[in-house]
Amino acid sequence: MRCALDGHEVVMTWTGSVYAVVPGERQRRLFGVVGLNIARCLLVDGRWHLTSRELLYYLDPTTGAPLHRWTNPWTSAEVAVVHVANERVQNVLAGPVPMTIADGTATIAFDIPLFYPNPLASDPATRSFDPNASYQAAELFAFAMPAEELAKASAARLWFTWHRIGPWLPWMGMGERPGVLLYSTRGRKVAAWDELPRLLRDEISTRVPLYRHAPACVLPGKNETSWTYFARNVLAYQAGERFPIAAPVNTTECR
Repeated sequence: MRCALDGHEVVMTWTGSVYAVVPGERQRRLFGVVGLNIARCLLVDGRWHLTSRELLYYLDPTTGAPLHRWTNPWTSAEVAVVHVANERVQNVLAGPVPMTIADGTATIAFDIPLFYPNPLASDPATRSFDPNASYQAAELFAFAMPAEELAKASAARLWFTWHRIGPWLPWMGMGERPGVLLYSTRGRKVAAWDELPRLLRDEISTRVPLYRHAPACVLPGKNETSWTYFARNVLAYQAGERFPIAAPVNTTECR
């Protein structure tokens, strides 16, 4: 479902909302979102590896326009918005897949609880943006496709939902204030570039062309996350630069 067995890229896009859940307060819709993941599966040493890149833009909840500055409704501070630009998201596809087939539709669902040391807390330069010792979140996915396409190298039609529960984003300036963010999105596989939302096409064409294609190999190093990306670019954030930081095509990453 998630990628093609013939080495071709699979492009998925999604839209949705981000809500603030604060104890004692009514839930608040902070942002709309639009995102993209472009992935490739590679058979290496007898194991299937998924290698991908992903973008997500935070949008004005009323107009749908991309936000580059945001006024925090709790602190009244205006901050730079750090959109998601994960140039390396990889994993090994292994183990049984819990699939349900009913009424001609194949569905898989999996939940990913996350708990690991917070990469911002150990560095004095970034600790104030998220002082919690641990990063704790959960990513919840469900994918569906026509069961008749399971035998093919790649599914022509694929739909999915992605939900995430996690801490305040470092760029929001929330520190240790109580509360979490809830992401609620839905998306699909696209067959052609012009099926992507206009914002994503424009940004990739003019600002982040690296994200036009998935890596052609399994890249060394750890996965990028919003937290590691923020840590690497904290000076740009403090200078008020526009995000995502420009990302040209890398012609040497798989040499």
